[in-house]
Amino acid sequence: MARRGGFQGGMPGNMGNLMKQAQRMQRQMEETSKELEEKVYTAAAGGGAVTVEVSGKKEILSVKLAEEVVDPDDIEMLQDLIVAAVNEALRTATQESEAAMARITGGLNTGLGGFGL
Repeated sequence: MARRGGFQGGMPGNMGNLMKQAQRMQRQMEETSKELEEKVYTAAAGGGAVTVEVSGKKEILSVKLAEEVVDPDDIEMLQDLIVAAVNEALRTATQESEAAMARITGGLNTGLGGFGL
């Protein structure tokens, strides 16, 4: 009696192709992640009074302050400008990372593989 159901002899052609595509996509995502981690993103606040650089790993690399922004009587403004510049640089890094991954996945929700970039 012939057996019904199941796959004899390994994966069917479509499943094999799907697996190859998934592996290729995973390699592309890993390569892109490495490239993005090496990038540097710069943002400024207060008309350039505060400039911040962050890495693609989302680490602060530098903070540059214009002399005129350093006012001992207004520390709060300086703090606010630093926070604004850091947040903008991090936002830029995140947006570029998400856009790069979306190009690879065709907009597919990357939550399936847990790639939280």
